[in-house]
Amino acid sequence: MQHQDMLKKFADGNGFVAALDQSGGSTPKALKGYGVEEGAWTSEEEMFGLIHQMRSRIISSTAFSGDKVIGAILFERTMDGQVNGKPTPAALIEKGIVPFIKIDKGLEDEVNGVQLMKPMPELDALLTRASALGVFGTKERSVINSANREGIAAIVKQQFEVGKQVLAHGMMPMLEPEINIKSATRAECDTIMLEEILKNLEELPEGQQVMLKLSLPVVPGTFDPLVDHPKVLRVVALSGGYNRPEACVELSKNRGIIASFSRALLEDLRAQMSDAEFDAALGSAIDDIYKGSTQKAG
Repeated sequence: MQHQDMLKKFADGNGFVAALDQSGGSTPKALKGYGVEEGAWTSEEEMFGLIHQMRSRIISSTAFSGDKVIGAILFERTMDGQVNGKPTPAALIEKGIVPFIKIDKGLEDEVNGVQLMKPMPELDALLTRASALGVFGTKERSVINSANREGIAAIVKQQFEVGKQVLAHGMMPMLEPEINIKSATRAECDTIMLEEILKNLEELPEGQQVMLKLSLPVVPGTFDPLVDHPKVLRVVALSGGYNRPEACVELSKNRGIIASFSRALLEDLRAQMSDAEFDAALGSAIDDIYKGSTQKAG
């Protein structure tokens, strides 16, 4: 797939995005969920080797194909690794799956109810390397914890600033201002964030598009103006702490929004499974998430 093919797949394709980008502090938790306890490694290198084995097994599975999984988000080390002797992005593209890379380096401490992204001084070099490997786009996450307009305005502004840097490299930014689903002011956060995103979209030059990765809204349909916006290629949703059945039900209530699940995709997979058991469990998860992404309630 060339860049235009990937663009068309996201504009028109049915399916969802697999988030295989756990990194740093979230890696031990992801491995534990997979049935690998912390004592199984003695160094960071060994830990990342184990998570790469898990991701390679997922990508290699017959259940994991471009028919239902239209994109996959990779951690930098996963992008730089190999699956079945091929660079990971190439292995995905061969299956008809569009590769993205997580570019944020973690979160700042909370200020005004939000956690901005930490600085990314080496971003241009990373984008150049990722683009050369055939990676289509990026994903960058920050977090909204409470309905503070000043904080939410700052977080959305930062997301778009980074997005413009990504666009300058000919890549597609997936902006992720995540709203904490445990926030006491979550519905108000949805409203303020929507307003701020729409403001920033208006300032984006004609002909440019971004993707958005958002927490599912409290009121279904809240993000319809983003789904319909000509400067938004696609809106995808994170599971954000919901288990898979809950996440799929909430997803199905929102037209035009597809999944970009991590935990909800991987929650039934275990290292100890036979290949047949693994493929069956992964296939069942993919079917559930595909249904929530493509078959909408009402």
